[in-house]
Amino acid sequence: MSEQEKNITFAYWVPNVSGGLVVSNIEQRTDWSYEYNVRLAQTAEKNGFDYALTQIRFTAGYGADNQHESVSFSHGLLAKTERLKVIAAILPGPWKPALAAKQLATIDHLSGGRIAVNVVSGWFRGEFYAIGEEWPEHDQRYVRSEEFIRALKGVWTQDQFSLDGKYYQFKDYTLKPKPLQKPHIEIFQGGSSRAARDMASRVSDWYFTNGNTPEEIKKQIDDIREKAKANNHSVKIGVNAFIIARDTEQEAQAVLQEIIDKANIQAVHAFGDATREAGASSIEGEGNWAKSTFEDLVQYNDGFKTNLIGTPQQIAERIVELKSVGVDLILSGFLHFIEEVEYFGQKILPLVRQLEAQQQVVIAAKSA
Repeated sequence: MSEQEKNITFAYWVPNVSGGLVVSNIEQRTDWSYEYNVRLAQTAEKNGFDYALTQIRFTAGYGADNQHESVSFSHGLLAKTERLKVIAAILPGPWKPALAAKQLATIDHLSGGRIAVNVVSGWFRGEFYAIGEEWPEHDQRYVRSEEFIRALKGVWTQDQFSLDGKYYQFKDYTLKPKPLQKPHIEIFQGGSSRAARDMASRVSDWYFTNGNTPEEIKKQIDDIREKAKANNHSVKIGVNAFIIARDTEQEAQAVLQEIIDKANIQAVHAFGDATREAGASSIEGEGNWAKSTFEDLVQYNDGFKTNLIGTPQQIAERIVELKSVGVDLILSGFLHFIEEVEYFGQKILPLVRQLEAQQQVVIAAKSA
């Protein structure tokens, strides 16, 4: 089955940190508690979501005063669901690959093969300083992450695994039991810099990019996939999107405007300063948020840029357009998570599947 024949998949950001997914003082019927998140996870898997992504934060900031740890929280959600796969975000530095490999392999057995991992190279220097962790310069953080991923893969697939890296070393190490998932637990990563794309093209199963237009996303996808092919590797693409679906376009746009109008101005500027500092140290002199406006930064990962804002029909058509440029997964955020995830499953997902089916008929006719 070709990539175009596969249905696009959906993930959602787990609100395991306070403040929701926007840096705004708007009312949100979203909560960071375990009880709320269990209900959300159960709602999501009943409404067509395949993945949930927990967030990793060690310190307060940018409207997120409280944070539940990602790996243990992921395990808690897996225990209360049946089909959903939960992606635990981890940071090289605080985590060492030997611990992560063993921790995640155990959760894989406990959950029946439903854990995944998102290796976060890090952009928030203040957080690393606060907990006494080394802060390598930008591209070296990706060198470290790549070693981390190679270590995970090696430990999960080989006996007597050895690695003599700059950051991590293994000598004849055998992990047992190995994960249930074969060849190994799925590995996600994010980033939009050249270093991030190059790493994805060598070692990652999935690459998350910030929200953007289909044209700009296609440029990244083409770059990654061309490099991956040269490396005899393949990588799938996930795109961040903050979804505002309402019965009319006017209602959806009004919600967007209210989020921006009620933005936490100080927190948004602080977030922007931190991201610009991180990006300035990359070789190209810019990072994920280099071209983001104040309005874009109100949603952490440029989710407004993807423009999944409007009626169910408009959003479904834009999702299928993203699929046509090579997107495999939409990583979704919402204002009021539980009810909006349910609305998505009832009103938008059926339209997406209908449009995908129509698209396949056209492709089949052309190839006949």
